[in-house]
Amino acid sequence: MATMSNGARIRVERTRKSIVAAATDLFLKHGFLATNMDEIAATADVSKQTVYAHFQSKETLFLEIASGMTGQAGDELQEQVADPPDDLPIEKFLLEFAELQLALVMTPRLLQLRRLAIAEAERFPDLGKVLYERGPMRSINRLATIFARYVERGLIRTSDVRAAAAFFNWLVMGGPVNDVMLLGNGAIPKPNVLRAHAGEAVRIFLAAYQVDAKG
Repeated sequence: MATMSNGARIRVERTRKSIVAAATDLFLKHGFLATNMDEIAATADVSKQTVYAHFQSKETLFLEIASGMTGQAGDELQEQVADPPDDLPIEKFLLEFAELQLALVMTPRLLQLRRLAIAEAERFPDLGKVLYERGPMRSINRLATIFARYVERGLIRTSDVRAAAAFFNWLVMGGPVNDVMLLGNGAIPKPNVLRAHAGEAVRIFLAAYQVDAKG
């Protein structure tokens, strides 16, 4: 079997990225049903046969885009928020985490993807699970691991670190995401509003879970 040259691999990867970029724009703009492979091929400046050579179906392409977009946002959050050192105040870590999470998720493209996932829930029953696992579940699991350390250090009190992590995650994300999902991307809050919301979420969480230093 002939081995693909490095130049050929680069061209294949470039073509694949072009197809994904074109399909992403079209899916987000028109939805799944209203987008066809001919449009994707034309926008990517490739033949329809080339699109099918990379992706067996429109469904396969859609699922890869959906999981890829959510995974990328999750990757950024994991990479940009380091595990807190012992001398970092818990308030500072939580605020940094909350502000970055809001900044990453509250973007028009990810919110439109969320709407698409809801609209196509019947057609793609596993899509919601994939998006949850690559998005919220990763954040909750990461927080649970860190909260376990805070419990060991006597900084917060909880018998269920994962439940506490889920509470904090949705305390941060629930209101803003729900508002924009219903009201449209024009309702995405300004950065200063998101920062204020993050600060209030941290305050409420610590009021419930933080151990009183005096007691």
